Formats: sequence, structure tokens, C-alpha cells
Amino acid sequence: MSHPLDEAKWGAAHWRLFAIVSASFFLDGVLFSLVPTVAYLLPELSANATLIFAVDSVAFLLGALAFGALSDRVGRRLGLVASLAIYTASSILFVALYWAGALGLAAALATTALINFGVGGETGPAFSALAELSPVRHRGKALALAANFWNIGAAAIASLSLFYSQLSSDPGTVIIWTFGTAVALAAVVLLARLHLPESPRWLAAQGRSAEARRVVAAFAGVEADPPPQLSGVGLREALGTRLFGFLVLIVVSAAQLATYNIAAYYMPYASGFPLGASSAPLIVATANAGASIGGFLLLPLIDRSRRISLAVAFAGGLLTALSFVPLAQSETPFLAALGLNMVFAEWAWASLGVLESELFPTGVRASVVGTVTAAAWVVNTALVYYEGYIDAATFMAMNSAVWAAGLAAALAWLLRGRESAGRTLEELQFK
Repeated sequence: MSHPLDEAKWGAAHWRLFAIVSASFFLDGVLFSLVPTVAYLLPELSANATLIFAVDSVAFLLGALAFGALSDRVGRRLGLVASLAIYTASSILFVALYWAGALGLAAALATTALINFGVGGETGPAFSALAELSPVRHRGKALALAANFWNIGAAAIASLSLFYSQLSSDPGTVIIWTFGTAVALAAVVLLARLHLPESPRWLAAQGRSAEARRVVAAFAGVEADPPPQLSGVGLREALGTRLFGFLVLIVVSAAQLATYNIAAYYMPYASGFPLGASSAPLIVATANAGASIGGFLLLPLIDRSRRISLAVAFAGGLLTALSFVPLAQSETPFLAALGLNMVFAEWAWASLGVLESELFPTGVRASVVGTVTAAAWVVNTALVYYEGYIDAATFMAMNSAVWAAGLAAALAWLLRGRESAGRTLEELQFK
């Protein structure tokens, strides 16, 4: 029998939760995009772009691991508040050092790494909070659409940076305004996160039944015990019993992340890229605008079948990525292909985000999301590091090869994986 949380109508409490988590992803997109968007304005950073991106990538994966485990121990809300505090403080420090004329390469590496450490820490608690409180028939749409706000945030800050560059020819002014906008948004999101309800499933796993019942009442309209949760299941045991699903998640996550980052952020800094490094804000904005549109286009499918949506995402991503090299000499056709490719990149990320939030028990859910994310960022780190040793055409061809690897894993899940759409989290964790 389904639990009231799973059968509840989508109401005001769900909208508040969705708004807070979506605002979190919006801010993540803003913060992650800051350095790729403005690096071309700083000669020392632009010359060392691949090193900075690689260090930031390592920091992101460490944040995903650390905060995934932390939020399984202390809760989803506290995990999100702690990660926000870290990247907001780091953004302020970056601006302060730049303002003081003390932002050398070492300081830039340290501050941007801390920003990415905090942003990386968001994925586990954010996905877990929304998955554990959403009704079954809306869970896929809620997760997919909330995650899509990352792209909207990235597109927004890149567009604002382009706008600021039109208002002022001084690079320093553009950088200060861009980072200042991000810090102001962080303050607003912090206020919202303080009102984020804790997951009743997590509370139940911690033995805090009275608190859990109150949250259930707020979301389901009836006071009831939360669904029973598996206890005493560690991360290693959970992964061992679901090894095929975990391995598929690792491959598709690494492929999705690498192809998204290559196309949306790293490509302008590849040697010999025809449009040049100064195209970075335009490419970030175009790519994330395409991804933002893609998130809405996926909504009719995501709650029908996770397996089909994942396979279609990687098939479409591979086909569109193959057009990058022949179209890169001309700005408009290339940007059109990039925007369409990012539609499928968003389908892949949304499908992945939903799957990794569903397939594992509550006690280790955020840790699994963090582990999958971290593993993907290991691959991303290697790819961006080697960008400094290859030309743009090879880099774009490598992007297509990674899409192909993701498609192979998605087809394996289509054939052998378990369909999670329409099933409760408890059905998936106990079987």
C-alpha cells in the first residue's frame, strides 16, 4: 500500500520545497559558470585556464563526496546550508583579492577551488531532499525541472556578463559586477534554505519519528509515520547489491558531465578554437539556454520511462555532437548545433539525476549521489587537463567519443535495467 507522501496531491508545501531546491540549482549554475565566463578577461587566468579548470574539477568531486556523506549524517538542510556558506565566502574572497590587486594564479586556484568544493557539495542533499518528499507521479518531473535551473542560472550569469561588458570596457568592472550579482543571489538563497523542511524519510532513518510525522502532515495533509526505511545498510553494502545500476550510473554520469562541460565551458579555451576564447560568455549563454529549453521538453517523458529518456538523450547527444567539427568555422551554425546538443545534454543529466536519487536506500542516498558525481568528475578532470595538449578539433572529436560511451551504457540500462518510474522509493530500496 502506498504511503500518503507518495499519493499526496502537489500542494503549497511541495511548491515551497521545489522553489527552494530550484533556487539552489540556479545558484549552483551561476557559481560554477563564474570562472569560465570571466577568465578571458584576466590574461594570467586565461593563459592557465586548463590548469584552473582541472583543479576546480578536483575540488568539485571532493565536495560531492564530502557533502554527500555529511548530509546522510546530519540531514539535507544542514548540508545545503554548509555548502552555501563555503562558496559564498570564497566568492567574496575572490572579489576582495582582485579588488586589492592580489589575485595571482595561486590565489585564483585556491578561491575558485573552494567555490567549486561548495557547489559540488550541493548535488547529494539537493537531489535527496526533493526525491524524498515528492509524490510518486511527480517525482521525475520535479527532479528534472529543479535540476534544469542550473542551466538557467548559468545562462543568466553569462548573459549578464555580456551585458556588463557592453556597459563598461573595463574588465575589472565587469568582473566585480558579475561576482557581485552572484553573491547577492547567494544571500537570497541562504534565507530560503533556512526554511527548507527536513526529509521525513531521513528523520525516520535517524529515529526522529515525532519530527517526521509533522513533516508528513505538512506535505500529505494527514499525520502519519513515514514509510519504513532500511537500517544498518552501509554504502559498500548498498553498492554491492546494486552493482550493475551503480556502474551504469558512473558511466552515464561521467559521459554526461564531460560532454556538457566540454561544450558549454571548456571548448573556447582549446588551442585553435575558431571562434576564440573571447567567445566564452556567448558559448556559455547559448549552451545553457539550449539546456534550459531541453529540461522543459523532457517533462512529458520523464515520468513515463527513465530507461527510454536516458537512451534517447544519449542518442540525440551523439548525433548532434558529430556536427561540431564541420560547423565550428561559422558562428551561427555552430551555436545552433551547440544549443540543440545541450537539449540532449540536459535530458541526460535530468534522467541521470532522477535515477541516482531513486535506486538506493535513504540512509546512503546522498552518499551515492556524491560518489557517482565524484567519479564522473575524475573523468572530467582528466579530460580538461589534457585539453592543454590537444587542438580544438581533437577535443571536439573526443567529445563525440564520450557521447558514444554514454550511449552504450544507456542502451545497456534500456535492455537490462529496472524501470523506476511510477514506483515508490521503498519499492526500489527493499527489492
